[in-house]
This record gives sequence, C-alpha cells and structure tokens, in this order.
Amino acid sequence: MNGSRVTLTSVNWHPLKGCSADKKPLEIYMFVDPLCPECWALEPIMKKLHIEYGQYFRIRYILSGQLSSLNIATRRKQADLAQHWDKTASRSGMSCDGSLWKENPIDSPYVVSFAIKAAELQGKHQGIRFLRCLQERLFLEKRDVSSIDVLKECAKAAKLDLNEFMNDIHSDSAAKAFKCDVKITSEMEVEEIPTLVFFNENIEDEGLKIAGMYPYDVYVHIIEEMLAEKPEKQMLPSLDVFMKHYRLVGTMEIAVVYDLSVEEVEKEMKKWALQQKVKKIPAKHGTFWRYIG
Repeated sequence: MNGSRVTLTSVNWHPLKGCSADKKPLEIYMFVDPLCPECWALEPIMKKLHIEYGQYFRIRYILSGQLSSLNIATRRKQADLAQHWDKTASRSGMSCDGSLWKENPIDSPYVVSFAIKAAELQGKHQGIRFLRCLQERLFLEKRDVSSIDVLKECAKAAKLDLNEFMNDIHSDSAAKAFKCDVKITSEMEVEEIPTLVFFNENIEDEGLKIAGMYPYDVYVHIIEEMLAEKPEKQMLPSLDVFMKHYRLVGTMEIAVVYDLSVEEVEKEMKKWALQQKVKKIPAKHGTFWRYIG
C-alpha cells in the first residue's frame, strides 16, 4: 500500500454523457488486470465504498492489458513474480499464493481478458461476478484461469448462459471490447494497476486519477471533492446480509467494511462456523469464509 502522500492527476478525458440508464452523479473507471494481486487486495476497500457511497457512483472496469501477455514470464522470472504475490498477500491480508507461478503458471493470459469481456456482453453485473469468481480460483485455489474448464466453471458460478459465453470468448465482439479497454488505458496514460479515475457530471471538468492503493478515507475524500458536497453515508447491512450477498469473503474484507480488527472478525466467524453458517476456506495468507446459511 502506498504511503500517506497521495498523488492525484487531472485527466482531460470524459466518458460520453447519456450512455447509461444508471443515473448517478459520478462515474469511476477502475483499471484492473485479472492477474494483478494489488487489484485483488483493493477488494475490501471497493466493497466498503460501494456499500456506503454506491448511490453516488457507477463503476466501469477497464482491463489494462498491462499484464495480459505471454512475455510476463520472460520480463520477470516466475520466482520474482511468486515473491511479489506473497509480499502483496502478507501486506494486504488478501491471500494470493505465489507458488502458482512455479507450480501451475498461467498458459494464455490473453484468453482470461477475452473471457471477462465475453462475460460482460451478458451484462455489467454478470461481468463483475465473473471477474470475482475468476479471482477466487486464481488467488485462493491456484488454478490456471486461462484453462477452458476453469473459465466454464466461473461462467456457471456467475450464472452466465454457458453456450453464449463460449461463443463470445472467441468472437470479434470480445476482442474489440478488450482492444477498446487497452485504448482507453493508453489515452488516459494509466501506467500503474490498479488505477481509479473519477469523473463527475460536468463534461467540462477534468477527471481525477489516483494510481495504486490508499486507505479508504482517501477515496471518500475524492468523492466529496468531485461532488462538491458532503455525501450521505449509507448504513452498513447486517453481517448476515453481507455474507449472504457476497457468499465468499475474506476476514480482511469483513474487517475493512465493518471497521473491526482481524481478531474480532476471526472470533465471530469461528462462532458462525460452529453454528454451520460459514465454512472456513484454507488460504496461504489470511482467512476466507464461505456462507452456507
């Protein structure tokens, strides 16, 4: 995670107005790569932001394409990549097991990006669900997410139309959508992943770009700046409602969303496990819990 100094950059680029039925005053472009551990580590903060202030923004995920190429293994030794994953996991509390790069490296990273775009063709929320399913299998289970079998599994878990999804992976539509994302990444001069760019309704105003990971309050402050007013924070749902909605969450995600210590969350979840409401999911760093009702 970055230190306390925050670097905000103006972006002279604006999404086209009127292209979404989802009328909200802000739009956030979130530049991600499905294989990036820092994007996974940002999940707790994004969950909290969505729950407390989601009424003010819509979010658009942009695949940067920065890691999605096969030269990843030649530029950086797989051992270095493994070490980077483990360091990110121990620092963030969001487990990602770097031994994947030694034991079961990703064969075709581009396929992963095309698959996400294929999922998005069935709807924005379906695309987000698919990305999360994919990240869980990659970072927690050390699966090769470029494998067609794993991609099918993710599509079923995200409740996609499987035949449509399989056709779309290899379609011009998915390829064009990915190329569009790469073009936007270049036009906005995004060089670090994750990066968030905040836009307001005024097309004359520049966007605000924040690269890397920062504490939650930094993102809330940006929302306040872009709205030019103090936003009203929504109440948090009960933990039971939260778990039922997300199904599989990390101890760190619960801790960040509910402002609890890791120890407090672990204590509560162990009680829930005894009541057979959740199942503990083994992870190399941190702990994850699957809601079973």
